[in-house]
Amino acid sequence: MPYVKCIVCEKEFYAKPRHLKIGWSRHCSIECRSKGQVKRIRKECNNCGKVILRTPAQIRKSKLGKFFCSKSCTCIWMNRNVRLSENHGNWNNGQATYRSRLKRSNQNRKCQICGIDDKRVLIVHHKDKKRSNNEIENLTWLCCNCHYLVHQHELQLN
Repeated sequence: MPYVKCIVCEKEFYAKPRHLKIGWSRHCSIECRSKGQVKRIRKECNNCGKVILRTPAQIRKSKLGKFFCSKSCTCIWMNRNVRLSENHGNWNNGQATYRSRLKRSNQNRKCQICGIDDKRVLIVHHKDKKRSNNEIENLTWLCCNCHYLVHQHELQLN
């Protein structure tokens, strides 16, 4: 009785002698045959490094040429490398990122003049009034009212 190994899962199975003569009986089941017919190429997740399999069609359709194991890995990589850099379509020489930079810093989120801590009314103020200077030392939190007073009536910060 001829027993052969499946070329996909390496499980031993019985093969009819006449099938072996004509080159059949290489797979133990229909599932293994389906897996064996699909060509998959090993790729590494660009975020976490996990090894993943992709078909040639998936590789051709990739716009960035990058591959990810999950949607969360894709989002993490995009946020780190594309959305906060010059590659993003809305990039404006870093001028639009000062709010997120101040949020990520450990500066206390309250108005520096009146002390209100309601996040709905807090906005970012440039101390030197130059919007191109986005250093953390130049940014501070002000409520809408105090921000208006600083710009219109030259109210001084503490």
